[in-house]
Amino acid sequence: MSPLVTTSAELAAVCERMASHEFVTVDTEFLRETTYYPLLCVAQMATDDEAVVIDALAPGIDLAPFFQLMANEKVIKVFHAARQDIEIMWNMAKTIPHPIVDTQVAAMVLGYGDSISYDQLVQRITGDVLDKSNRFTDWTRRPLTDAQVSYALSDVTHLRAVYVKLAADLAKRGRASWVESEMGVLTSPETYRMDPERAWERLKTRVRKPKELAVLMEVAAWREREAQTRDVPRSRVLKDDVVGDVATQMPTTIERLGQLRSLPKGFERSRWGEQIVEAVTRGLERDPKTLPRFERSRPAQNGAAIVELLKVLLRMTSESHAVAAKVIATVDDLDRIAADDNADVPALKGWRRELFGDKALALKHGKLALAIEKGRVVASEKG
Repeated sequence: MSPLVTTSAELAAVCERMASHEFVTVDTEFLRETTYYPLLCVAQMATDDEAVVIDALAPGIDLAPFFQLMANEKVIKVFHAARQDIEIMWNMAKTIPHPIVDTQVAAMVLGYGDSISYDQLVQRITGDVLDKSNRFTDWTRRPLTDAQVSYALSDVTHLRAVYVKLAADLAKRGRASWVESEMGVLTSPETYRMDPERAWERLKTRVRKPKELAVLMEVAAWREREAQTRDVPRSRVLKDDVVGDVATQMPTTIERLGQLRSLPKGFERSRWGEQIVEAVTRGLERDPKTLPRFERSRPAQNGAAIVELLKVLLRMTSESHAVAAKVIATVDDLDRIAADDNADVPALKGWRRELFGDKALALKHGKLALAIEKGRVVASEKG
C-alpha cells in the first residue's frame, strides 16, 4: 500500500488506526515565504507499525480526521521544534495538539545542547545521517516525487526512535515532569493568536518614551491587520526597522513620512502612507495611562559583576546536571535576578528554582561561594 494519502476516505482510515496507539510522531511541510498564514502542503505521521504522508493539497481532501487525531487526549503527539507545526493547525482548524512532547525541549532537558537540530539529534541517537537534499524543495508542486515522499517519511520514522530513547532517559532521570511543564506554552492558544493589538510585543525597537510606545503599538497593529487581510508576510507591508523608525520619528504628515530614509521611495504617496500617518495620529492621541508600563528594574549594586557570577553558576549547573543552560535560564533572567530577588522569571519557578534559582539567590547574597577544585568550578555554602 502506498504511504501517500490523497483522499478523505484513506485519511479517515489511517487516523482511526493511529488513534489506537500510545503515540504518533508528526511533522509538516509548509510554505510561508509569500503569505501571512502558512500554507500546509504535506503532513506526515508515524506509529510504531505505520508511516504515511498526507497530501494536504489533494483536491477535495477533508483534513478533519487529522485534526481530530491531533486533539485526541489518549494519543501523545511527538514533534521536534513544534511551534510552527502547531501554529499551522491553530490557523487552519483552531486545533492545538494535546498531549504533546517536543523532542527538542526533551533533548535540552537531557543535556544534548541548546536548541539541537533534528538532524543532529537523529545522528547522535540513532547514528543515521539524514538525506537533506529535499529540505528546500517546492512542496506546492504536484505530483509529489518519490524522493519528496521518502524525505517526508524519514522525518517521522526516525522521530520514533528518538522519542523512545528520550522518553526512557527522562523516566530514568525523573525529568518527564520537567518537559511536561514546558509544554504549557506550546499548547496555549495565546501562543498562536495573532492579535494585532499585541503585534508590537514581537518587535525589537529603540522606543523609550510613552508617546513612542503608543505610536509603535498603533503602527504595528495597522501592519498586522493589513498583512492578515492581504495574506502577505508582515515585511511585505512594512519592514520591522521602518515600523521602529515611524515610532521614534512620529511623522504626522505625508511630507514628514517621506523623509524617513528607511521607507521605500514614493511609499508615502500610496494609500498606505496615509494610513500610517493616521496610525501615528491615533498613537499620539492615546491616553498615556492606557499604555503598558516600561519595565525598568533598578540595576543592582555591582549588577554587572553579579550577572557574571551568575553566568558561572549557570554554566556549572548546566554541566553538572547535563541540562542545556538555555533551558535553565536566559541572560535576561540573570539580569533580572541580579536586580530583584522576586523577579518574575522562569528561573525562579518550579524545577528551575530547585536546580538553579535558589543557588543563584544564595550566591547573590553571599551565602554561596564559588571555587575551583581540580580544574572545575564548585559551589559551597558559606557558614
